[in-house]
Parts: sequence; C-alpha cells; structure tokens
Amino acid sequence: MIETDGKPPMNSKSIKVRIFGSEYPLRGENEDFTKRVASYVDGMLTRIHDKIPEQPPLTVAVLSALNITEDLFKEQERRGTDVEYLESEIEKLSNYLDNCLLAQPSDVPKA
Repeated sequence: MIETDGKPPMNSKSIKVRIFGSEYPLRGENEDFTKRVASYVDGMLTRIHDKIPEQPPLTVAVLSALNITEDLFKEQERRGTDVEYLESEIEKLSNYLDNCLLAQPSDVPKA
C-alpha cells in the first residue's frame, strides 16, 4: 500500500515522486513499485491533459482516475477469465487421473 507521508508504516522509506508537475512525499512497502505506480499515474494525467489541454486540472484528474480504474477492472476481468479457464482444465485433468487410477492396468490409455 502506498500512503502519503504522514505517520510512517513499518518497514517503509519515504520517497519523493513527481506527478503532473508536483512533488509528493510517499511511503510504500517497495520503493520501485511506488515509483512505477507514480509514473503510471503521471503518464495517464499527461496523456489526458495532452488530449484536452483546455480542461482544468480537476477534470484531468477525474478523467485519469476513470481511465486507471477502467484499466484495473479490465485486468481483473481478464484474470477472472484466466482463473475460470485454469479451474476447468484442472477439473478435466483431475477427472482423467481419477479415471486412470480406477481403471484396470490394461484399460489405461497409452499417452
């Protein structure tokens, strides 16, 4: 979890990141991860601002938050689909192995 530099969480170091032209002191469990997250947010804000430079910073921030959340939801959906597929394949494999164990040695299909 990344937090603003208030009370320090255990085992975290304060780092400074620049997002959309402003510097923020943050604390996180992993410095590289915190920097990557900040860079992702900064990149999204910059892309949105470049597309609609006439909009105020709050609008750019809200649109960026919506885009980042959309990315998150798409990734969660993709992972959910992957998990469902893997569970299905594991079930098939488990059934196959159960059938092999129950079969007579002469009934076991050759690979």
